[in-house]
Formats: sequence, C-alpha cells, structure tokens
Amino acid sequence: MIEFKNVSKRYKEKIILNDISLKIEKGSLVCLIGESGCGKTTTLKMINKLILPDSGEIFINNKNIKKENVIQLRRNIGYVIQQTGLFPHLTIKENIEIIGKLEKMKNLNKRTVEMMDLVGLDPNEYLGRYPSELSGGQKQRIGIARAFFLNPDIILMDEPFSALDPVTRSSLQDELIRMQEKLHKTIIFVTHDMDEAIKIADKIAIMDGGKILQYDTPENILKHPKNDFVRNFVGSDRIWTSPELIKVEDIMIKNIITGKEDFSVFYCLTKMKISKVDSLLIVDDNKKLKGVLYASTLTDKEYESKKARDFIENDILVAKIGDSIVDILKIIKSNKISSMPVVDSNGVLKGLITRSSLITTLSQQFIKEG
Repeated sequence: MIEFKNVSKRYKEKIILNDISLKIEKGSLVCLIGESGCGKTTTLKMINKLILPDSGEIFINNKNIKKENVIQLRRNIGYVIQQTGLFPHLTIKENIEIIGKLEKMKNLNKRTVEMMDLVGLDPNEYLGRYPSELSGGQKQRIGIARAFFLNPDIILMDEPFSALDPVTRSSLQDELIRMQEKLHKTIIFVTHDMDEAIKIADKIAIMDGGKILQYDTPENILKHPKNDFVRNFVGSDRIWTSPELIKVEDIMIKNIITGKEDFSVFYCLTKMKISKVDSLLIVDDNKKLKGVLYASTLTDKEYESKKARDFIENDILVAKIGDSIVDILKIIKSNKISSMPVVDSNGVLKGLITRSSLITTLSQQFIKEG
C-alpha cells in the first residue's frame, strides 16, 4: 500500500531521515514512535507531500507520489492533527463538510450524519455548534469525522490524542480501534507514548536519529527488542502492562512425559513413578494428543496387564499455542484444573501448562520489582 525506498532528508547540516525503507500493508494501523527529533512526524508528512525527501522514493499503490498531483493526493488522504485544525468561525457541520463541498460531493447531509454516528456524537446536538463550544475530546472526534468524510484509503494521524486527559485519551483510543475493525483503513499514527502504540497498532516502527531501528508487531517488539536502545525505550517490564501478549508457547513446559495407547498400564505406571508425575499424556505416532492417563484411576492390580487405551480420558481441556495466559488463567480457575496440554492447530502435542508454571511466570514481575 505505502512504501518508502531509501528515503533521506536533511535540514542544513542536521540529518532528519537517514536512508529509511518501510512497507506499510493495506488495512493496517502502523505507529511511528520515538523521542523528539527522531523523524517520525517528517516521515508521516512525506506521505501527503507536506515535506519532500531529498533522495529516495515513496510509493502509494505502486505509484510514485512524486508524479502525483499534490492537491488530488491530499484529498485522497485523511489527516488528523493534535490541535484538530477546526476552523473556529465555521459550525461543526461546516467543518466536517468543507472538503466534501470542494469535491462537489452529493448527499452531504447523509454523509455528515453517518460520520457523526461513527465517532459517537449526536448530530442533532452538535452540528450547529462551533468548535469553541466543544471539549477537547469532542473536537478530536470531529477532526476524525472530517478526515474520514471522503472515505479515503489512508489516514494520517499526528499525535492526535497527546493533549487530552488520560480518560478521554483512552476512550478515543478505544473508539479508533472500533472504527478500524469496521473500516479497515491504512492508518499511520505518530505517537510518543509506547502504551498507546501497543494498544492500537498492528505494527510499530521505533525510530531514532532518522533511522527505523525495529519495525514489527507489538508482541515481537516487547518480547524480542532488536537492540539496547529499543529495549530501554520499550522498558523491560512493559510486557506486564499487556499480559494478553504473553502467549502459552512462551511459558509452556516443552519436555513432557508421554506414552502410547498400546503401552501396558504397568509400563505407564512405572514411567510415571520414575518421572515423579501422576499422569501421562498419550500420543499417537504423529505426536497427536489422544488423551490423558491418570495414575489415580489405575489402583487395581488387575489393570496392570491391560493397555493404556482402555483407561485414557479423551474429554479434556487443551490450550492452543497462540492462547494468551489471560485466557488460560480464566479456564484453569473456572474449571479448577491444575494443568492443560498444549496443542497446535493440527492437534499435535507441543507442551504442557501447569498452575505452577503460570504462577512462576506471573511472579517474575514482582521478583524484578523487589
């Protein structure tokens, strides 16, 4: 959808962007983040030609924007800034419709009402007001409504929520997530707040000194920072602010004791005793999970000559490797179980989650803090 190829920019002797390359997929929400002066806002403004690169090329839908008419380009890209950019002498209705009128768009009233509904404001209550009569959060909602008015594929958002109070900011972040789930726009969002980026982004580009140091999903950046700068910028304990990003595969026990259906009960009991476990996960030759054999159900001596298949329990709860520990904690608590096998999408056994492994993982947060 959007691609930067070896883009650089200088202001006198200062390097603002240093040979950056970046691909932004269609329908994704990408956050550009970094300290002041890192180049994130310059990168954003290059997409609609508010700033031109000294070298390199920028493509939108495989078209070099250098060759695109700047007015037409900007009318096909929504733009939301920190201070909303609303015209104080125009009503809310006039502010929202201003670009639609320039484009001689039909059914303006219908579209305006749709946009007000989209951002959660009553058109009957707000359209006749002026910007000075709105709160900061309401102004930002109107700014978003105006940016989405022509239904552009691309939306640029330059720290739109940074001046708002925490409650309003969180509410607008939730609103943006809801809108994105519905509309699937390509959104480039500049922020200096890592928590905000983690909450809303599909991908995050961490910038410093005009370079992109790491471009990845929030989950991978939290778990696998590329270098010391990224690690320090993100913060070693930030993963705990988003525990839903900690997956089962990150904490599961991989070295697990297994058995086969045709093993004798005696052999299975001996294996459990040697391994100091009270159950055995039964798998087939392809390591697909068949069930669990519990030692507590095999107390009768006459069972020992029989096969494991006669006693395994098939109706068991399993975890998937992509499940979050938040989900698993809820399941373990509500079902009062001490462990869960972990399987992939094909039912192949990958590991084991136990109550103790969950407690150990969660306690790491407090051990570090202590």
